[in-house]
Amino acid sequence: MAPRVDPSSRRFARQHVLAGFGSDGQRALAEAHVLVIGAGGLGSAVIPALAAVGVGTLSIVDPDTVDETNLPRQTAHGVADIGRLKVDSAANAVTRLAPEVTLIRHSELFTAENAVELLDGVDLVVDGSDSIGARYAANDAAAGLGIPLVWGSAVGFGAQVGVAWDSRGIDYRDLFPEQPNDDGDSCELTGVLPMVCGVAGAMMAAEAVKLLTGVGEPLLGRVAVYDALSGRTREVPYSRDPARVMTDAAPTPPSSVPEPALPEPAAAGAADSRSYSAPELAVALEGAHPPVLLDVREDWEAAIAELPGSVRIPFGQLGSRVGELDPAAPVVVYCHLGVRSAHALAFLEQSGFSHAAHLAGGIEAWAASVDPGMRRY
Repeated sequence: MAPRVDPSSRRFARQHVLAGFGSDGQRALAEAHVLVIGAGGLGSAVIPALAAVGVGTLSIVDPDTVDETNLPRQTAHGVADIGRLKVDSAANAVTRLAPEVTLIRHSELFTAENAVELLDGVDLVVDGSDSIGARYAANDAAAGLGIPLVWGSAVGFGAQVGVAWDSRGIDYRDLFPEQPNDDGDSCELTGVLPMVCGVAGAMMAAEAVKLLTGVGEPLLGRVAVYDALSGRTREVPYSRDPARVMTDAAPTPPSSVPEPALPEPAAAGAADSRSYSAPELAVALEGAHPPVLLDVREDWEAAIAELPGSVRIPFGQLGSRVGELDPAAPVVVYCHLGVRSAHALAFLEQSGFSHAAHLAGGIEAWAASVDPGMRRY
């Protein structure tokens, strides 16, 4: 079905002249179908923004009705909407702003059971809900469908915004691997400054537009963290643990050289003789014949903290670069928490390194028990 939004409309004149945006970007928006989970504080900023910028089709998912306590931050709704379904109220707000937008309403909870059905035909999903279950369901379904997810949260005086896109090598489980048992802090328990929702929602809408049009650099592998009390925004980088890549049997990008599959680490009891605690490693490094320290973390991690004199080969490159190491030398591998280093140790042992070991607990254990002044992450 052809979009009802006219990308050549004078309405979008200020977007047409944007460098790198132009008529192609506007056409991409008009042809796009975006699903927004949540018509609350974040959704109230995201949904009108996407409608106004020219997105052709919007699906809105929310099971709730408007409550009086929502009004300070959920500005898509008004006093007259109290008691109405949020999807209906938000749809009315869109119609007043951009009546040509095609609207699809789902007055239900977004769950793992209905995720794939709701995402049928969708180009991008935005999660502005306050449900951690919806976040993980959206992430997993989007990963399976190969579409990006823009996510955000706003609680208290702070907000976080990020992008998950599994087919581009990063998703929400790379940041938080396991779904917690509850939703943690909530607006009801902690409160929220209404303007934080507006800031986060605007950032989320901007990420959606960037992804749909191809302009700019999306927040892949980075979380934008906003603090309203200081007015500062900082960035937290993260990356996919190569151990997860092995577990998930993720395909190798065409541009890279295939790496040999790394074996599983030995069972805990068998690996004890090949493990150093942080204090034990500190003593060994002071000895007459200190071991070679092999750091298998990523660049951004080493920039935060590292052990002096380390040789660094990121875990994903170990298979192709193992020849840079002397198999006869004593080697101690370390990473952040000891997971990647355990897998790397198993690979080194298989490759003929008879004097290899790893740092149990990783550099985090070192900071906790040997160097309390070390930066932690």
